[in-house]
Amino acid sequence: MAYVISDACASCGTCADGCPVGAISQGDSQYQIDADVCVSCGACAAACPLGAISEG
Repeated sequence: MAYVISDACASCGTCADGCPVGAISQGDSQYQIDADVCVSCGACAAACPLGAISEG
């Protein structure tokens, strides 16, 4: 199951830098994860300093 980014996201970009498959990009108001590309590795959740990413 793909990971999701909550409203707690501060758009710092740390998650995108940590994603090994490039599934994370800047959206209109915060970063977003492309569920079709996400491999559910959890690297983004581990990298997020705010804990704004969880398995969805």
